[in-house]
Amino acid sequence: MTSAPARPRRTLSSFGRRLISLTAGAALAVSGLVALASPAQATNGPLAYVTNFGGNTVSVVDTDTNTITGSVTVGSKPVGVAVNPAQPRAYVANLASNSVSVIDTATNTVTATVPVGATPVLVAVNPSGTRAYVANTGSDSVSVIDTATDTVIATVPVGDGANGVAVSPSGATVYVTNNLAASVSVISTATNTVTATVPVGNGPAGLAVSPSGTVVYVTNNSSSNSVSVISTATNTVTATIPVGSAPNGVSFTPSGTRAYVADNGGSDVKVIDTATNMVTATVPVGAAPAEARVNPAGTAAYATNLNGNTVSVISTATNTVTATITGFNSPYDIAFFPKPAPKKADIDVNLVAQPHLGILVPYLSYTLTAQNTGPDAVTSATLTAALPAGTTATNLSPGCTVAGITVTCAYGAIANGASVNKTFRVPLSVLTLGQVIVTGVRTASAPTDPNPANDSATATCTAISIILVTCP
Repeated sequence: MTSAPARPRRTLSSFGRRLISLTAGAALAVSGLVALASPAQATNGPLAYVTNFGGNTVSVVDTDTNTITGSVTVGSKPVGVAVNPAQPRAYVANLASNSVSVIDTATNTVTATVPVGATPVLVAVNPSGTRAYVANTGSDSVSVIDTATDTVIATVPVGDGANGVAVSPSGATVYVTNNLAASVSVISTATNTVTATVPVGNGPAGLAVSPSGTVVYVTNNSSSNSVSVISTATNTVTATIPVGSAPNGVSFTPSGTRAYVADNGGSDVKVIDTATNMVTATVPVGAAPAEARVNPAGTAAYATNLNGNTVSVISTATNTVTATITGFNSPYDIAFFPKPAPKKADIDVNLVAQPHLGILVPYLSYTLTAQNTGPDAVTSATLTAALPAGTTATNLSPGCTVAGITVTCAYGAIANGASVNKTFRVPLSVLTLGQVIVTGVRTASAPTDPNPANDSATATCTAISIILVTCP
């Protein structure tokens, strides 16, 4: 069975025996995340933050490629993770450190560590991003964190073995599973007090609030092996759904029409039709899934396989596993954050020619300009200039080279709104007559240039004689 660890002061009950199995690699009991309206998304998929209970780290997964792209060291035995929808922050509950690590998702570094209650399990953030709520199973409480200061501003006593936590879409209510009391505590966020206690099945672990806010699904992972459906209008159980063996995490699709339940004992994910409150599909995944999280687009559910050290990616269209991500160490929870929009910097290429005439050394001087029109800074760029046949270039700026009739100039960093000039000369001869055409082109730059329309420029001079040349 799965559950959160017992407090040291208790005798070795069945709950304590589950703690022993936990240290051998079994799952904790943690609630589902509330299905919040996602922040404005980039066109690419989100990043996924996965806690590694056995590795004291959080893995960063690119969901476009379903590969691990980074790792963040946090506290000891990280379990729950939740993201802030209003700012680039992720909150990680460190069970053995009695703390919450705050990760800056822009840099993937820990910027704060917040002391909370004993053995924190799950954390949830309200829709406005102003508060984080942490279920402390060892102190039977919920710590309320002010995300502006990353400090605990209130502690709310709840039932025995506080485990899972979820916030309603309105942000007005927090729901907490009490794993040892077979109940759910209902907290008013206005007063940070418990306003109701709802009896559910044995060993309530995970929970999630529907996108409409009308029901709460609670996984009962002890002998009940069920999901309790709570009406938020009456704070009563209106249905009980038999679900496998030791159901643990649960989450809704954005439409609210289906719920995905991690069946820890069955090593699969159960799919519930919320209109009928019946299991309509069973998806085999890795060993002992702890959580099943639906991504913000509703296209995939990610199951963290605690004992398999993998994450299974389930297509919600077909309810089949389409990918298995490896490289974890007892993965437990997962939360999604919009991937930063790809940086872009538009380089406007300009080329200006000026004649320098005389009988001895006549030449045309050229200024090849890379102007960054943004929106981001240029980190590097390469511009080339094509010269007329039979000519060459001299007196090149640092960073420029010539090969045959091609001048190549390398540009370093260019701030948004700034420009950098490179110059060179094209000597004239007595045979130079007619048009002298030189074209400058952006051939490479970073980050991506979003506007190819201004990637080239041409300077045309007209030579009547070696001492009479005009350039517009």
